[in-house]
Amino acid sequence: MKKLKSILINLSAVAITLLFVTSCTSNKEKNIAIDTSKIVVSGTMDAELTSPPFVPTPIGDRPAKKLIVNMEILEQEGTMSDGVKYIYWTFGGSVPGSFIRTRVGDEVEFTLFNHPDNKLPHNIDLHAVTGPGGGATSSFVAPGHKKTFSFKTLNPGLFVYHCATAPVGMHIANGMYGLILVEPEGGLPKVDKEYYVMQGDFYTKGENGDPGLQAFDMKKAVDEDADYVVFNGKVGSLTGDNAITANVGETVRLYVGNGGPNLVSSFHVIGEIFDKVHIEGGSVINKNVQTTLIPAGGASIVEFKVDVPGTFIIVDHSIFRAFNKGALGMLKVKGEENKKLYSGVKQEGIYNPEGGTLQEMPTDNTKKEASKTNKTLAQKIESGKQIYTKTCFACHQANGEGIANAFPPLANSDYLNADVKRAIGIVINGKTGEITVNGNKYNSIMTKQTLNDEEIAEVLTYVYNSWGNKKAEVTTKMVSEVKNSH
Repeated sequence: MKKLKSILINLSAVAITLLFVTSCTSNKEKNIAIDTSKIVVSGTMDAELTSPPFVPTPIGDRPAKKLIVNMEILEQEGTMSDGVKYIYWTFGGSVPGSFIRTRVGDEVEFTLFNHPDNKLPHNIDLHAVTGPGGGATSSFVAPGHKKTFSFKTLNPGLFVYHCATAPVGMHIANGMYGLILVEPEGGLPKVDKEYYVMQGDFYTKGENGDPGLQAFDMKKAVDEDADYVVFNGKVGSLTGDNAITANVGETVRLYVGNGGPNLVSSFHVIGEIFDKVHIEGGSVINKNVQTTLIPAGGASIVEFKVDVPGTFIIVDHSIFRAFNKGALGMLKVKGEENKKLYSGVKQEGIYNPEGGTLQEMPTDNTKKEASKTNKTLAQKIESGKQIYTKTCFACHQANGEGIANAFPPLANSDYLNADVKRAIGIVINGKTGEITVNGNKYNSIMTKQTLNDEEIAEVLTYVYNSWGNKKAEVTTKMVSEVKNSH
């Protein structure tokens, strides 16, 4: 018996020693660094470039290749928000610029074209490049010309690229940024859906929501006083029909960048937890993350499985940027509900954009003066619609239906149609206390709106001429009379 016990002890010692040796050998093998500069390329291929929110096909297990990238710079007018235009400077005609997908060891031949109709010279600095200026020193190109340079992708990760022509901040602020992904050998693990999202801050001569073609404001940019903070170059780029989609049970991977030029993003998906976060777009992975910081000029890869259906709101959780400046998107998930994971009566319309108009708690005084212009009824209604969109939309909804048990409807509203002067007074001063609208009681707060007399007249004219209301025309004189009666 003693002999058997001795044999067992000796066998255990041998097993432990083998495990230790095997573990050490395995760790040494894992720590052997591959010299990616010596990876040999095999063949040539044209790069697939995509506009946001879409990404090119995963590289899979393809060998390293000579990758041909052709990108054109376009200076063009686009839509910042409803009724607001802006001259964007773009890589590939979109903001952010075209998504570039490579793998470690690729030899990239990059040709940058500057469209002949452009007004300015440009270049490109790719953070994935090891070399002076990230390529900027070799790619400075005047309108009507092209420049070609090459580089080898040495480090896996998700990297920002941007224009670096002086004034650098102005070029970036006008939309000149994008993402380049360098996949590891063998590619990233397969997922069901992949999307491209990039945040940027914009600085305009007019305030948020001011209509017409808006010029870039250098002073606001230097002061870091952004009028718009948006995903993919404009307000609403990822909402409504533009929302990204997935099905219950699928894993979603978002390639998220921050072009800046100034602000850090607190990236968050409301109602989801990131299963994996590639911190700052690199190789270190964090798990079970609620919100991840993405610096200006930085990126991150986030992954999560969607377990229940619904609309999941994507935000910069510096939250006024989301609901008042535009950094808000939507992921719409379809599929069977799972009551064990989530149950409850769902109210649509929660977490909608609120626009840039300032709101305050109700008071009895106001100091904002009315401007004086002569507009037709149709022009007043159109202007009022724009004011409604950035002021009233979140609570009263697109069609004036309100939110049940919270915000009363404006559509076919008996309360609204009964007294125009009362409606004017509520917009001016706000409203607290219980009211009855169309037979239903509401007891919430209507905030005071910081609008001038003309804006109040126009937004109420729009409301009264929409959704079955009495088609009243509210004038600045009527607004002034109500103000003076308090």
